[in-house]
Amino acid sequence: MRSIPSALQSKLSSGVTTLAQCWIVRRRDGGVLGFTDHDRDLVVGGVSCRAGTGLAASEAAQRFDLSVDGAEISGALSDDLLREADLAAGRFDGAAVETWLVDWSDPSLRLLTARGALGEVRREGRAFTAELRGLADLLSQESGRLYTAGCGADLGDGRCRVDLNQPALRAAGHVVATFGTSTFAVSGLDGYAAGLFSAGRLIWSSGANGGSAIEVKLHRRVGGGARLSLWQAMAEPIAVGDGFVVTAGCDKQFATCRDRFGNAVNFRGFPQIPGNDFVVSYPVPGSPGHGGGSIGGGGAGGGGIG
Repeated sequence: MRSIPSALQSKLSSGVTTLAQCWIVRRRDGGVLGFTDHDRDLVVGGVSCRAGTGLAASEAAQRFDLSVDGAEISGALSDDLLREADLAAGRFDGAAVETWLVDWSDPSLRLLTARGALGEVRREGRAFTAELRGLADLLSQESGRLYTAGCGADLGDGRCRVDLNQPALRAAGHVVATFGTSTFAVSGLDGYAAGLFSAGRLIWSSGANGGSAIEVKLHRRVGGGARLSLWQAMAEPIAVGDGFVVTAGCDKQFATCRDRFGNAVNFRGFPQIPGNDFVVSYPVPGSPGHGGGSIGGGGAGGGGIG
C-alpha cells in the first residue's frame, strides 16, 4: 500500500489539483535524466526533470497477480538531452525508470507511482516511443543454469575465466574501406585467423561512434585482408579511419572451447546431452534384439546409431 504525504492528500481531496508526471531514468552507464509533462522544469529528489520534450505517457495497466505491468512513454528526440544516437547505441536499454506524481506548485510533495525498466524503444523520425516494463518482468527472465549442449557462460566472464586482454584474443585496428552500412575492411587483424572475432565484441575508440560497443557478426578474410560484418548498422555512419578494439568471440561449442581457448575445464555446457535425433529414434527390424542391425533415426536425414 502506498503512503501518500498528508499535505499531498489534502490537495488531492480538495478537488483542485496542481499535478504533473515526472520520469527519472537511470541508465546502466550511470547517466541520470529527468523528464516531465509539465510546462516548466521541476526538480524531484535532486534530479532536474526537463520540460519541453513532448513527453507523454499512455494509460498504465496494473494487475493484482504477477502479470507484467505495461505502459508506454513517447516524446521528441532533443539534441541536448535525448539523442537518437544514444538510443540506437543501446545506452537506454534496460535503464531503470521511476514514475512520480508531483505537485508542481510544491515539488517536495510527490508520490512514487511506479518503478520499472525500459523495454523496446521504437523510433519514427524525430519521435520515439518507449515501453515501460514493471518489476514483475524480472520473473519472466531466465535465471539459474540450463541443461543445454552449448556453454551457458559468456566468453571472458567469471565462469568462463578466459582472459580477453591477452594479445592473442584482442586486437586494435582502423577501418580502411566500407561496404554498405555494416561491413568494412580493416587493418590490424592480418595476423589473426579468420573467424576468431566472429561473435566477438567491438568497441569504437574513435570516430562518430566512439565509445559504442556492438557484437561482430562475421570475421573473414577477403583478398588477403580482414573484413568485419556487424549484426546491425551503427547509430552514426562508419568512416574510413575510425578506430576500434575487438575481442575474440565464441560459438559456445565444446570443440571451440577446447581447441581455440584451451578452456575445456571451465566449459559450462553439457555436450553429451542427447539431441533430437536420439529422442525420436526407434528400433529397426534387424537391430539388436531383432537379430542384429541398428537403431534408426526418426528425423530427416535418417541414419542410425551403429
